[in-house]
Amino acid sequence: MILAGDLGGTKAILAVFEEDAGFDTPLIKQSLSSRNYQNFYDLLKDFLSQHQKLSINKASFGVAGPILNGVASISNLGWQIEESRLKEILNTKQVKLLNDLESMSYGILLLKDKDLETLNPGNPIENGNIAVLAAGTGLGEAFLVWNKGHYQAIASEGGHVDFAPRNEVEMELLKFLGNKLGHVSYERVVSGMGISNIYEFVKKYRNYQEPASLSARFQNEDPNAVITELGMAGTNPICEETLNIFISAYGAEAGNLALKVMSTRGVFIGGGIAPKILQKFKENFFMDSFLNKGRFVNVLKNFPVKIILNQDAALIGAAHYTQLFF
Repeated sequence: MILAGDLGGTKAILAVFEEDAGFDTPLIKQSLSSRNYQNFYDLLKDFLSQHQKLSINKASFGVAGPILNGVASISNLGWQIEESRLKEILNTKQVKLLNDLESMSYGILLLKDKDLETLNPGNPIENGNIAVLAAGTGLGEAFLVWNKGHYQAIASEGGHVDFAPRNEVEMELLKFLGNKLGHVSYERVVSGMGISNIYEFVKKYRNYQEPASLSARFQNEDPNAVITELGMAGTNPICEETLNIFISAYGAEAGNLALKVMSTRGVFIGGGIAPKILQKFKENFFMDSFLNKGRFVNVLKNFPVKIILNQDAALIGAAHYTQLFF
């Protein structure tokens, strides 16, 4: 049996797969709130105590943060996780920590057409490089290269590179966030926190007087969900502009990564945000920004661009890793 995990700053999803049965349907799948536990070891022990009859042979976990020498740090949670400790708890030597975008990349290799929405069909080159971006709690980036008969995923912390404004509004956004945060990475713009950051900027930039009814909703509901709802409905111009800036910046950074790794096999957009605002992605903001690379516009037109609809891609990828490399 394989234990796979997708560990984020908000929740941890654990699943058990039977290797011979494939990865479409796990035997067990459970989502736990990360913030209810002091560390991942306590969360894992809680999960195992609920399923004591399990006999785990292999385990792999996608983690939302960097991994160095078998030690993972979840950037937006403060957890540290050691492979050696996990091997003791699970009583198996076959344990691997992966960056969450690394595990999502391996999951992409198993996705079907129904799991994807195509924004640009392009002209994919077989065994070409693949770029992967995912905005959720943070912004993750990775890529896949063909190596010795199979794809190898390469993790990165590309979401933390400097945000690059491309027009007057984005330059003012950079100034606004710079005064607030100091360093402004793409993650501060293209992520859940980015939606709130952009909204606060647009509100000030447009001298918008927020109605009391909206302020009350922000107090009682998730502000990002409220901004997204009103922006998608087109009932609030500030929320709508917020989403347009968000998606435009997302497209620009997707194009940046596509050029850096020459992703001739495709660019895949994951994370929890994109499927929720899919209709916005189908408008021009994302692809216009993706293609707006001067002399390389015709190169980028040939790169397929697809949105991942299957929210278990990282979980599937973590399990798939054990099949490929253990």
